[in-house]
Amino acid sequence: MKSQGERVPGPSPAAEFQAIVRVAHELADISGPVILKHFRKAMPVENKASGGAFDPVTKADRGAEKAISEALATKFPDHGLVGEEFGTKAGTSPYQWIVDPIDGTRSFIIGSPMWGTLIGVLKDEKPVFGLMDQPFTGERFWSTDKAAYHSIRGGRPVRLKTRQCPRIEDAVLTTTHPEMFAEPEQLAALDTLRKKARLTRYGGDCYGYCLLASGLVDIIIEPGLKPYDIVALIPIIERAGGVVTTWTGGSPSDGGNILASGDARLHEEALAMINKL
Repeated sequence: MKSQGERVPGPSPAAEFQAIVRVAHELADISGPVILKHFRKAMPVENKASGGAFDPVTKADRGAEKAISEALATKFPDHGLVGEEFGTKAGTSPYQWIVDPIDGTRSFIIGSPMWGTLIGVLKDEKPVFGLMDQPFTGERFWSTDKAAYHSIRGGRPVRLKTRQCPRIEDAVLTTTHPEMFAEPEQLAALDTLRKKARLTRYGGDCYGYCLLASGLVDIIIEPGLKPYDIVALIPIIERAGGVVTTWTGGSPSDGGNILASGDARLHEEALAMINKL
């Protein structure tokens, strides 16, 4: 029996992490059906941008984030939340959830499956967990404290591993779209890598990063990402053996210009090429 005023110990760090993993999967299970009831169906698309730009949002984006936010509040009421659609909810815990309900809304509105729900977790501002759910294909990619996994429709998880590719000349490169590279120096960075790479493909959003973690893509370069675009993907790639940084080699947690590679040697080569420009 505890004496008065004696502090009751909380859960161990391992138990805390396991609870986060479990709840993240529950949030993905909740949000998937909310999104799928709108996929490949006629629906209004709003534009959040101004000045001639196009930043689409749908009721699927907002409905999924609302469902995630409400469920998270019952599971971890002291955790913070940053969502693309509804902004920041402050918490008192060291944990903060970073959510993009549909990463790849442009793909979503044209019926392409190259989109996913991103659920990431920071502890003391450092990424510790990530999950990408694609409910239409039934695929889910996530990290644990030691590895990254993929499963299809709840089947047996398969451990992810990036592949060895030390040279850009042998690499498969991808990025979501060349129009993202709006500044001349950004476009120069893309062109420098693209001209050396063996193969370049466009149109992946978050799905491309999961293909990198799966050993099918070697390098991804993208500019101007927000934290909710990348935080969930960082642990997945790192636990699979890859590297994610900014173009200057810094932490990617705050977004910005992002470079991800499956092989650390390739990453160093690509950073050197970009920073010579």
